[in-house]
Amino acid sequence: MIRISENGTAKTAGPLHIDNGTLEALKWLALVLMTGDHVNKYVFAETLPGLFELGRLAMPLFMFVLAYNLARPGAFQAGVHRRMAVRLATFGTLATLPYIAITGVLGGWWPLNMLFTMLLLTVMCWLIDHGTRLHSLLAVVAFSLGGSLVEYWWPGLLLGLACWGYCKQASRFRLTLVIVATAALWPVNHNYWAMAFLPILLVAPRVHLTWLRYRNLFYLYYPAHLAALWAFADP
Repeated sequence: MIRISENGTAKTAGPLHIDNGTLEALKWLALVLMTGDHVNKYVFAETLPGLFELGRLAMPLFMFVLAYNLARPGAFQAGVHRRMAVRLATFGTLATLPYIAITGVLGGWWPLNMLFTMLLLTVMCWLIDHGTRLHSLLAVVAFSLGGSLVEYWWPGLLLGLACWGYCKQASRFRLTLVIVATAALWPVNHNYWAMAFLPILLVAPRVHLTWLRYRNLFYLYYPAHLAALWAFADP
């Protein structure tokens, strides 16, 4: 069920609020877009129209949902970062073999797959949430070194951090940082299609969805769909 608030608007200050059902729907949207993009690329040699462009929205959506969950009030104290880090490391490792097989990464491993990008974002947010200079310095080191190792590199991490900051305090300034960080994906995507994710971000707080949550489905799906693509892709 979908209900649009008649006069509801996203807060200009304070934590961003999105209904859990709406957040779950965003994950499904990202999953569908990612799958379409990967099928187009690895099975149909990028011959299907529109799927590449729509696929540029998947990564920003996934990073935004992760950032929102990491920015929830009390998430740090509840150990959310640790649990997410364990899942991302586990399923990122499981996805490594099919990811390497179908993407033709350099040196047999570089860069690491998207789940490791999300893992690095999780670690950085955990470090920053400690609130000490030492932990902040370690976050800078993780960004500087880790950004060279993961998919979407530093621009992807910048977008994740910008989304995390915006979710913690939904100010116009922080929204501007999200916009700039999204535009900074151009060197990776060689286009600005990722910017189409921004209207979704702005509308999401005003939309109230009822959507079932399937625990760990998205973690399981990532390595599973890569393995399936490996099986169907042209040798």
